[in-house]
Amino acid sequence: MAVVEVSITPLGTATPSVSVFVAGCLEVIRSSGLTYQLTPMGTVIEGDLDDILAVIRQMHESPFEAGAVRVSTLIKIDDRRDLPRHTMAGKVRSVEDKL
Repeated sequence: MAVVEVSITPLGTATPSVSVFVAGCLEVIRSSGLTYQLTPMGTVIEGDLDDILAVIRQMHESPFEAGAVRVSTLIKIDDRRDLPRHTMAGKVRSVEDKL
């Protein structure tokens, strides 16, 4: 299982606010059924890497469909294969246990 952080940003829009575009991207991930967490700077998704990458591709298209002419997408992948279940909560718990 992978944990992936993605940040999708439309460039050159009429306003500096991007929340409408972010909401469009979240509609895509909501309909995917994948587990995700919206953060102030991006979205974290967990699941099968192929499934996540397919959803990110759809999310990347969402701002274009909403009128953006340029989109920047940043992806960070944590693909751990030595554990049967690698999750967002498990990663946070591991650090908190060490505090």
